[in-house]
Amino acid sequence: MGQETIYKSHIGKKEILQHYDQYIKSFNFEVERVYVDTSYGKTHVLVAGPKEGKPIFIFQGGNCINPMTLSWFTSLTENYRVYAPDTIGHPGFSDENRISAKDHSFARWIEELMNYFSIKSCAFVGPSYGAGIILRLATYMPEKIDCSILVSPAGLRLGSKMKMMKEILTPLILFTITSSNKYLDKISGVMSDHSMKEMDKKIIGDVFKYVKLEQDMPKLTEKHELVNYKSPTLVIAGKNDVFFPENKVNKVAKEIIPNLQECITYEMGHFPSEGHVEEINIKINEFLKLHY
Repeated sequence: MGQETIYKSHIGKKEILQHYDQYIKSFNFEVERVYVDTSYGKTHVLVAGPKEGKPIFIFQGGNCINPMTLSWFTSLTENYRVYAPDTIGHPGFSDENRISAKDHSFARWIEELMNYFSIKSCAFVGPSYGAGIILRLATYMPEKIDCSILVSPAGLRLGSKMKMMKEILTPLILFTITSSNKYLDKISGVMSDHSMKEMDKKIIGDVFKYVKLEQDMPKLTEKHELVNYKSPTLVIAGKNDVFFPENKVNKVAKEIIPNLQECITYEMGHFPSEGHVEEINIKINEFLKLHY
């Protein structure tokens, strides 16, 4: 298992892991780092928040580093015990073999992590790819989820492929060939509705440079898969999200998620601005007080 690598070079891997460590240092709370052996590979988990707090699992977005998307939900560490695993097969300190997001594999992986931390069921938060992972758990082990928050979620409906090719793929190919910041600015502008932090832009650029990107999105969830999933669910989506636009995501969410409490829409891209992060955290904390 340890033989596989998602990195294009040792230097690239070192660079990405340095970004990761620097990001953790930027947090104003203490972070424990725990390694858990699972049957899918060794998993590195960031743990924060009061030990007596109710547990919340937060799953990272795809093709980026865990602390980056965790930084969108840091207010949760004030009252909850947060567990944020590096997704196996994505940039970070977990093993690098890829797990299929089409079947039960992620559900079993999550179950093993929960068993390690002696958690029977809990709340879940997932941005992007992380939301797609939660939907796999909702399909195969719905009893593990007390409630869930899906932000800019994968696993429901994709945006226009033509638009993605024009606005993301073409500048990505040109950036890979030229390393020109002009193309990176284009991509980050589209991804964040022109609000991406410089630090995040640099990291995303280095991921594009040094990582063999995960190109498989989580399986699009079907209505029959969620018939046994009864947990309160909140969906937060962006109007200007090129990958998972709110008009498509919300329509499907309302059709297939049995206990959908609310769909909240913001004028944001795939990456929230700092202002949107504040609003999202207020909404999530309100939702958790009611349902967890």
